Amino acid sequence: MDNAVALVQAYLHVNGYFTVTEYPVIEAMKRGGYQTTTDLDILAFRFPGAGRLVPAKGKRNSGQKIVFEPDPELGCPVEHADMLIGEVKEGRAELNRGARNPEVLRAALTRFGCCPASHVSQAVEELLRRGYAVTPAGHRVRMVAFGSVTDSASERGYEIISLGHVLRYLQEYLRKHWDVLRHAQFRHPAFGFLVTLEKALRGVK
Repeated sequence: MDNAVALVQAYLHVNGYFTVTEYPVIEAMKRGGYQTTTDLDILAFRFPGAGRLVPAKGKRNSGQKIVFEPDPELGCPVEHADMLIGEVKEGRAELNRGARNPEVLRAALTRFGCCPASHVSQAVEELLRRGYAVTPAGHRVRMVAFGSVTDSASERGYEIISLGHVLRYLQEYLRKHWDVLRHAQFRHPAFGFLVTLEKALRGVK
């Protein structure tokens, strides 16, 4: 997995999203056969009210509860399901041509069942026009670009989040919840590395 994609995936994970990275979109060729037309760096889905529960040992229905609030920068609707179609760049944050291809978007939304097939084309049209769409079920679908260099997204029609913000958020997240997180083992490459760095800085063996 690309390092920048891994960093963004870790960021979305701690904010309550389930993710799929580098998702390939296959197309049928005119003369028969198939080929990969592009891949989407990251697809993420967050259920309404997603949070974290740390139960107390030996208690069934009650115990210590720690709720992690999502990053305000993400602007996720806490009370509604939220799906992100993300592009990750180590340079300028922008969506490439494949991520803005109506056929690619239709394939992605249909594959993940964001809405009935009869509404997919309308959702894609709204995505390309406004950068987001709301499905008949009330699910929000958004297009987001992550990158080291950012500029105004007002004229681009999609949201932008800097990799610098992603890194600072993860570092602050670790420090804020260190008493809980230091007891866990993390296998995710980016988040696990940040945990190792935090342990090294704190002198934890």
